[in-house]
Amino acid sequence: MSIDKSLVVKGKLAGKRSVLSKAERVKVLQEEGRWKEGESLFGLPKVRVVKVSKK
Repeated sequence: MSIDKSLVVKGKLAGKRSVLSKAERVKVLQEEGRWKEGESLFGLPKVRVVKVSKK
């Protein structure tokens, strides 16, 4: 019995996300020194997601 084409292998679905979760954004901002413990989580500045291209 063969697998239907609509059922994609799990590994192929995993790609680079262009949006970070709030926790991931706070972690990046802390590493850059742009956010300190105790500051508001609302209105966080944007964080660039680095995309690596294969050549």
